[in-house]
Formats: sequence, structure tokens, C-alpha cells
Amino acid sequence: MKVRQQLGIFLYGAVGYASIEVICRGYTHWSMALTGGVCLLMLFLINRRMAGRSLLLRAAAGAVAATALELVVGLVVNVWLGWSVWDYTGQPLNLLGQICPRYSLYWFFLTLPVMLFFGRGKEKRQAAG
Repeated sequence: MKVRQQLGIFLYGAVGYASIEVICRGYTHWSMALTGGVCLLMLFLINRRMAGRSLLLRAAAGAVAATALELVVGLVVNVWLGWSVWDYTGQPLNLLGQICPRYSLYWFFLTLPVMLFFGRGKEKRQAAG
């Protein structure tokens, strides 16, 4: 994958995820834009690696990866740096207030259209080549 393509995917993820947060929560934090960019790149790579697998399996893998990234970022920005970007301590079955099943399910549903989009790009490339 070319650096230009990676940068484009990162920027779409950064702007897209920050926009979703502003629409849903009314605000965002710059760290969420960076996290959204990294997350979209991960989803792109997962989709490539799992080509030929079902959409639901790719979306589930994407949701697991996004949740893992959310945990790592949360431990850094919320626990270590104390920025209080989010707090899931009030959610059932949360892990250190950083991740919980409810938001992992949201990740699954956010990942579905992303995997569909990335999958369609592959179909177009195959038809052209």
C-alpha cells in the first residue's frame, strides 16, 4: 500500500470519526481524530487480509480491533494522562472504564458499512484488472 493511500485513509478516518462524535455527543477531542484515522487504517488492512470471508466475520474482526485500540488509547489518554476524554465506568461489564460490550457492539455496526465500502473497492479493482 502506498503512503499516499495510507494518508488518505487515515484522514478520512480522522475526519469521519471526529464528525460522528460531534454529531452523537456534541463534541470531540483531538485524540479521537487520531484514533479514528488509525482505526480506519486497521479496518482497511483487516478487510484486505480477510478477503473472501463473510461480511459479518470481517465486521466482527474490525469491532474487536477497534475495541482493542479504544482500550489502548483509553489507558493512555484517560488513565495515564488523566484527560478524561470518555468514561464508561457507569456501563455494565466495563473494563477500567475504557471499554464495554455496549460500545463494542456500536463498533460492530459502524464497521459493517466500512467493510462493505472497502470490499466494493476490491470488486471494482478485480473487474478493471
